Amino acid sequence: MNLFFGKAKSKATAKDAIIKLRETLDMLEKREAFLEGKANNELKIAKFNATKNRRLALQALKRKKVFEANIEKINGARMTIETQMMAIESANVNLETMGAMRAGAEAMKNIHGSMDVNTVDSTMDDIRDQMDIATEISEAISRPVGEELDEDELLNELEELEQEELDAKMLDTPAPAMDVPDVPSHEPIARRRKSEEEEEAELKALQASMAPM
Repeated sequence: MNLFFGKAKSKATAKDAIIKLRETLDMLEKREAFLEGKANNELKIAKFNATKNRRLALQALKRKKVFEANIEKINGARMTIETQMMAIESANVNLETMGAMRAGAEAMKNIHGSMDVNTVDSTMDDIRDQMDIATEISEAISRPVGEELDEDELLNELEELEQEELDAKMLDTPAPAMDVPDVPSHEPIARRRKSEEEEEAELKALQASMAPM
C-alpha cells in the first residue's frame, strides 16, 4: 500500500481504454461542429460588412481564421484517437487470440499428460485383441451344432453317384446296327438225320449188351 499517494490505480483494460477514447472522439466531433458553426457565422459577418465596415469585416475574418485553426487541431486529434483506437482493438484481438491459443495449449498438455505413444500403442493392441476375440465368438456362434461331416468322404460319394449315372446312361443307349449274315436257327436236315441214326445204333448196341447170354 502506498501511504503517501493513496491507493494505486488499477490498470486500464483494453475495453476501458476504447470506451474512453470513443467518448473523447464524440466530444471532439461536437467541438468541431460548434467551431465550424462559429467560423461560418464570422464569414457571414465579414461578407455583410465587406463594403460597409472594413474594420468589422477584417476582425470577423481573423476570428474565422482562429476557429478554422482550432478545427484543424481537432481534426488532427481525432485522427490520432481513431488510429489509437484501431491499434488498441488490434492489440486486444491479438491478446484474445493468444489467450485462446494458450488455453488450447494447456488443454492439450493436460490431455497428453495422461497419454503417451506407449499408452496409445497398448490401447490399440487391446482393441485389436478384443476385435479378434469378437470375431472368434461370432464364428463360434454361427458354426452349426452337431457332428461335422468329412468333406472328402462326401466328395468321394458324389463321384461314385456320378459314375453310376454315367454307366446307367451308357447301358440305356442302344448299340449301333451292324450287318451280320443270316444264320439258320435250325440244323441242316442231313446233319439231323445222321445224328438220329447214330443215336439209334448206340441204343441197339446198349440193348444187345444187356441181353442174357
